Amino acid sequence: MKILSRLLNNCRESDRKIGMKLGISGGAVRARIRKMEEKEIIEEFFIKVEPTVFGYGVLYFVVSGENINEILEQVSLVGEPYFVVPCIGGITVCGIVVKENVKQKIELASKLMKDVRVLSIFEAENSGFNSNLTKTDLEILEELIKDPKQKIENIAKNINLSTKTITRCIEKLQENDGIQFTLVYNSKKIESFIPHVILTWIKGKLKETLENLNNTFSESYLQIPFIAKNQIVLFMYSDSIFKMDELTQKVRTIENVKSADLFIPKKISFYIKWLEKAIKDFKKSSKLHLDIK
Repeated sequence: MKILSRLLNNCRESDRKIGMKLGISGGAVRARIRKMEEKEIIEEFFIKVEPTVFGYGVLYFVVSGENINEILEQVSLVGEPYFVVPCIGGITVCGIVVKENVKQKIELASKLMKDVRVLSIFEAENSGFNSNLTKTDLEILEELIKDPKQKIENIAKNINLSTKTITRCIEKLQENDGIQFTLVYNSKKIESFIPHVILTWIKGKLKETLENLNNTFSESYLQIPFIAKNQIVLFMYSDSIFKMDELTQKVRTIENVKSADLFIPKKISFYIKWLEKAIKDFKKSSKLHLDIK
């Protein structure tokens, strides 16, 4: 689980470096990763880009129902799918990329989505992610979408750039909080542990509350927490449903946490059509930098 956690937060981290952090050899790390791939716990390595990097807005929907095709058909009325997560209990959480007029899109979604029951819609906060990417950065990003772990020499050969340029650009992408080298995992295949998400609603100091949550719960984190407006999303794992409940109750006692809801994802699906289109459109632009204000 600790290896999986490190790969979720940076799938380009070397086996040797992971091993040094965990006190085992790089070969042992590689063997465990291969085992997780064979068991289909790791489905694919993936590069996750926050739509706000391209100046787009994101709407998060929490809906009642698990018919993914029906839900996608409904939410696509207002934007491009970003991710869809059906959870135990018949609840589905999804993110939708919208280009403009986000508040109007929320109202539109409330009126148009008739076939699914919308429990909540909220807008992601523009978290100030660095958007100053060049066309070269995006060309490399486009190549990394195919395989985030591919070797620098392969990327250089495929797009005819020097390994020095590739290395510098990948370092730049990894330093960008809006771009994450991660993976997609199958929670149903994980034995002995249960990945789960605690969605917290914060009233008060967001960053201070996040720091308190990190200090208290970091040992249970599967991924780095995600901030969306006045919500902090905690990605965690436990070895029993009772510990999950205990963690959720404990989160509710943290200062400035107004409420906390527990979700157990059955599957996480990401969509990159919006990203491919965004890169393609920018590459046609006369601008040298994607400088979103």
